[in-house]
Amino acid sequence: MMFSLKRLILLGLLAAVLTGVSGNNTRVNAQEIVDKTVAVLSDGTRTELITYSDIIWQLALQPGTPLDKPRSDDLNQALQLLINQRLFALEAERLPRSAPTAKEIADKINATLSYFPSPAVFEERLKMVGFESIKDDNFERLIAQRVAIEKYVDFRFGSFVVVTPDDEAKYYSGTFVPEFRRRSPGVVVPTLEEKRTDIHDILIRSKVAVNIEAFLDEAKRRVMIEVLIEV
Repeated sequence: MMFSLKRLILLGLLAAVLTGVSGNNTRVNAQEIVDKTVAVLSDGTRTELITYSDIIWQLALQPGTPLDKPRSDDLNQALQLLINQRLFALEAERLPRSAPTAKEIADKINATLSYFPSPAVFEERLKMVGFESIKDDNFERLIAQRVAIEKYVDFRFGSFVVVTPDDEAKYYSGTFVPEFRRRSPGVVVPTLEEKRTDIHDILIRSKVAVNIEAFLDEAKRRVMIEVLIEV
């Protein structure tokens, strides 16, 4: 199975770090919805709040997810994604890093736009949840915080992962070759050297994903997480 770090952090894990951006209400299809705190996270020193508007903003970033009548399953999935992101945010505060640059923010906005049929479609979703456009200060702040958390995760979980030639050889013989023969019977199997770069990348991302999962499991035991209302 291939693991994608960006998908884990963003959508499928396309998640947002929304700390400090929440307003007092959220506009969905021109209807004003009173905002409310849905969940609270605390590590004993710092506290993170997740509001209903945070969840709706998260849904706006997910292509094909309805906003006018949000489904309970979508709301709860978004809530769990945001809880994971706030756990990263609490940890990231222990290791301050340089703020995202304007280029990094612009690149992330462009990458987000690529998930949607057109910029106009995406901007319409933003307007439905209270942003004026992709130039909205609050939206740019949201994206900046997403970039910051991605940079932290890349450093925290990606910088120290080691994959050896022996690891690559074991994956090639034990996983790649059997799966290739199953998918493409009768086709000559590529050599290890031909696939070494791809296999190395797969193993790096797999180890990163395992480390992230272990971190989240430990953090959920250490951090107080209280869901105040059902969504």
